[in-house]
Amino acid sequence: MNTLSIIFLSIAIVSVICGVVSAVLIAATLQKRGIKVNWIWLRLLILSKYLDQYRDVTRQETGRPGPLFYSYIIAMNLALLTGIAGFIFWSK
Repeated sequence: MNTLSIIFLSIAIVSVICGVVSAVLIAATLQKRGIKVNWIWLRLLILSKYLDQYRDVTRQETGRPGPLFYSYIIAMNLALLTGIAGFIFWSK
């Protein structure tokens, strides 16, 4: 394992943590607005249900998706890309 793979995998881990924090904050925001959130199934429902609900609710309030929407999307995409890059450089 070389330094470059360690850097990429570290960025992936930090991105996943940021994504999880964003998901919890999205669920808490929805719950504050009266939408029932199933905390046990949050991992599965964040993509299929809660992310869309959060985007719709914040669009109705401000005309744009809320910052947590972009925070989650960017964090998860960055985690995916840097995780793949880390494993590619790990084998070299």
